[in-house]
Amino acid sequence: MRLLRLVLPHPLFSLLSFHATLQAYSIAQKKFPKTASTNGIGNAFRHALWCCFIMMYCCKISSPEKALAFCKRMTDLHEELFPNKPLETKMDLHNNTFGMDYFMELLPGIHRQFFEKNFFIDGLEKKMKDAKILKNLDDNFDGFLVYLDEK
Repeated sequence: MRLLRLVLPHPLFSLLSFHATLQAYSIAQKKFPKTASTNGIGNAFRHALWCCFIMMYCCKISSPEKALAFCKRMTDLHEELFPNKPLETKMDLHNNTFGMDYFMELLPGIHRQFFEKNFFIDGLEKKMKDAKILKNLDDNFDGFLVYLDEK
């Protein structure tokens, strides 16, 4: 029911978000085949990229504010509908927020109609160099991608 309440009023946003999901997953799998589907650094990249792509596509048909509100609701709902362990959920929500914040950070310098996927792919790959390992629920790494140490 909650998913329908989100997608039915926003059919275009929903379709664009689905496309963004497929794109982000495909790119992350190619770049990080060992960690994109686990809790490693590739997963952090995938979640941030996913949110950047949702924002990029939705901003092409609406305002950044509406796209941001939808993206937040969609990605939060995804975490609720497909629950993980608490630390994994914290990591995913953190990286989703990181992706939305990164998009909004770039927005003033580039008209939203001219965003391309490579802006985010290249930028997030650079930001991965400073990613932090999330070890407990009290960790706070605002401004950094986070992942779990899978050793």
